[in-house]
Amino acid sequence: MKAYVFPGQGAQFSGMGKDLYENSPIAKELFEKANNILGFSITNTMFTGTDEELKQTKVTQPAIFLHSVILAKTLGESLQPKMVAGHSLGEFSALVANRTLSFEDGLKLVYTRALAMQKACDVNPSTMAAVLNLDDKIIEDICAEITKSGEVVVAANYNCPGQLVISGTINGVNIACEKLKAAGAKRALVLPVGGAFHSPLMEPARIELEAAINATTFNEPICPVYQNVTAKGVSNPDEIKKNLIAQLTGPVKWTQTVQQMIADGATSFTEVGPGKVLQGLVKKVNPNVEAMSA
Repeated sequence: MKAYVFPGQGAQFSGMGKDLYENSPIAKELFEKANNILGFSITNTMFTGTDEELKQTKVTQPAIFLHSVILAKTLGESLQPKMVAGHSLGEFSALVANRTLSFEDGLKLVYTRALAMQKACDVNPSTMAAVLNLDDKIIEDICAEITKSGEVVVAANYNCPGQLVISGTINGVNIACEKLKAAGAKRALVLPVGGAFHSPLMEPARIELEAAINATTFNEPICPVYQNVTAKGVSNPDEIKKNLIAQLTGPVKWTQTVQQMIADGATSFTEVGPGKVLQGLVKKVNPNVEAMSA
């Protein structure tokens, strides 16, 4: 069974989507529609912007969403997903691919999410760190111990076996990195991000996004979406909404998601969007399954 997966923040690059715009009338039309919806020329930043400009959350999130969703649209009838999933932001792309959300509503929600997350980051400076080659339980226990002492630090992204990202206050994450290295982590490296995504520090953004999601029409999907917070296939629109709201402050269970998709019959994974990050993660979860770009 073929699964389609959609990347999240970090997959952006200058020039992304330009080939689609120049070679596909459908893509060009959708990119222009996106410029109108957003009220600024996101295509200019995507096609010619610097890495620094593309790194702004309010640009990065809609840019990756647009690249992924428009690429999916250009696949036409060949895109017949039996299951979909997306990493963090990519969950919104997945929900357009399985027709839970329209292109327009998906873009509006992603932009609302990006602005709300940016605001939460500005109010409460925070960060994330990648931890390599340490048991998940040890990481979770150390994070819990530090959080009890008054800081905030949690396991945020379960990317693949041996790679987990933590998220929290700057001080909390720095303390955690030292303790995790002492506990045997191969590396505990603070990431160049401006906020503690998928942690309780995103609560103000979650409240804002919840209002926008509840005001948006969610349709019956054509196939299940395997959601970050549950790592299970979901087809009920109300349940999809609830999990999507919880995702901002909850962990991305990507390892568990890929494992569950394989258990439910996935034999190949096609990554739709910029970069090849998810293909690499899928192969680390299970080297025996096929993983490719769209």
